Amino acid sequence: MNRLSLPVFVLLLFASSPLRGDDITIPVIKDGEAQIIKELEDSDYWIRHDLWVETEFDLDGDGKLDRMHVSVTRPTQTDTQSLKLPVVYNSSPYFAGTTGGDDTYFWDARQELGDEPPKRSAAPEIDREGLRPIISKRHIKDWLPRGFVVVHSSAPGTGLSQGCPTVGDDPEALAPKAVIDWLCGRGKGFTEPFGGEPVEAYWSSGKVGMTGTSYNGTIPLAAATTGVEGLEVIIPVAPNTSYYHYYRSNGLVRHPGGYLGEDIDILYDFIHSGGTEETKAYCDCHVRDEQMMANQDRATGDYNDFWYTRDYLNRVDGVKAAVLMAHAFNDWNVVPEHSIRIYEALRKNGVQTQLFMHQGGHGGPPPISMMNRWFTHYLFGEDNGVENDKKSWIVREGDERTNPTGYPDYPHPWAKDVVVYPVAGAPQRGGLQLSQVEEPSEETLVDNFSFSGEALAQAEFTEHRLVYTTPKLSEAVHLSGTPRIKLRMACDRPAANLSVWLVSLPWNTNKHSKITDNIITRGWADPQNIDSMRESKPLVPGQFYDVEFDLQPDDQVIAKGQQIGLMIFSSDRDYTLHPTPGTELTIDLQQTQLSLPIVGGTMQFAPEN
Repeated sequence: MNRLSLPVFVLLLFASSPLRGDDITIPVIKDGEAQIIKELEDSDYWIRHDLWVETEFDLDGDGKLDRMHVSVTRPTQTDTQSLKLPVVYNSSPYFAGTTGGDDTYFWDARQELGDEPPKRSAAPEIDREGLRPIISKRHIKDWLPRGFVVVHSSAPGTGLSQGCPTVGDDPEALAPKAVIDWLCGRGKGFTEPFGGEPVEAYWSSGKVGMTGTSYNGTIPLAAATTGVEGLEVIIPVAPNTSYYHYYRSNGLVRHPGGYLGEDIDILYDFIHSGGTEETKAYCDCHVRDEQMMANQDRATGDYNDFWYTRDYLNRVDGVKAAVLMAHAFNDWNVVPEHSIRIYEALRKNGVQTQLFMHQGGHGGPPPISMMNRWFTHYLFGEDNGVENDKKSWIVREGDERTNPTGYPDYPHPWAKDVVVYPVAGAPQRGGLQLSQVEEPSEETLVDNFSFSGEALAQAEFTEHRLVYTTPKLSEAVHLSGTPRIKLRMACDRPAANLSVWLVSLPWNTNKHSKITDNIITRGWADPQNIDSMRESKPLVPGQFYDVEFDLQPDDQVIAKGQQIGLMIFSSDRDYTLHPTPGTELTIDLQQTQLSLPIVGGTMQFAPEN
């Protein structure tokens, strides 16, 4: 099929698809939500076209401003009735394909701490997917029949978008900003990637909402940090809000769950589906090799300016759009702190924001009715009171994701820190009590990445972890907030991984157990970074250090009769690097404590039998 300029394409569409019915009114709103309009449901009567939007950057070094590939799906009535409609916009680096499940080019996690990593294999070429004019069909059936235009774009350096993937740097915010500027009549759109006829978004009302999951949820937040006019509302689902927090934890090299050995340069390779042979080589050299591989630092895991620019918390003051954050407390890919930290900052800045959290794993958008209320209010201007809804929506254990419970805020306003202290018991299980131990007490564990965290938590007897448990709970305990561990430790080597899990015991081994039954939350840290996240200092073997850090935020009800367990170990097989086993960590129990944010501020234990 020959490439057609937009006006010719639209004329041919109308000639082959006669219009039907009378004029319609958009939107139709009931109970504060935009309703499906029968005349908009038939996809045969949708207009589909694509274009390229010009940005303000040239990443691929060809001397021309990069253009982003954009596709539009809209009702025919935007032409026949000259309707101007709001836009639901979704951008992604994944639309044109990725390297898939091939992890042979990942970094080898079998690495000594502090050493430079061994070289990795080259990533496979991406077989680019997709045909014009459709980039993606996501979200169209949800929103177009309700009276919205749906727009998609491929991120820089992916698909038919020009430039390079920079993974979290400025262009990933400026690219969607350019598309929004075009949707609001300020930017330049063209029918072709080079040259071409101008294209105008005459059908846009100038009000834009964004949504997406994971990387696709990061991009709405990135766009919002620019303060671009016309972006009224975003609904990021499981967004990666800091690439340092994605690939590191408190100075420690930590991999996202399920992707052992991944790092930011691996993600670059995973998505780099765009460009010519020449521009790909340019991007690989100047972005991946000179910026990412030179600055990501897999030897120390320290924070630096490279990571600073890829942390949206540092840009959150620019956000003007209303924000409905969505995440899961048991997401160990993009851990829950990514959304909690942004939610807290937005709330502090006075931005209209609410939080939806569920108990599952990675992904999971809010109920469609909740998203509808937000889009209807901020894009159609319907006074449905959404800004007065509960600030926090938590899906309780065992409930469907479509049935969240509303709370005044997150953490729960009634949550107070309850401090518990460990009591010796290694190599079996020690205790966890409300009073500090009176006598000096030390216990030692031996690092061995061969054992998974799950296996260590269930072991009755092992030298490879320390576990301390409360007595059985005499009533259910509602945790809401961020637990914090403070411990005094010594190591027999200059470097060590430090991993901490909170678990619910006894461990439920039933194949139908819920995701909340066993692991409550987790955290990781590098003891070499206790003074500075930007500079590691080798440990003096045998010297004790005070290490204090947050675990991942949580909101969970621990059932009556369970025991809360604190597990301290070194290398976490599924998340950290794998140094040679044998490192010994000694914990001073008298100077170790765990703070638990508990609704009501008390814990009661059943008497021991």
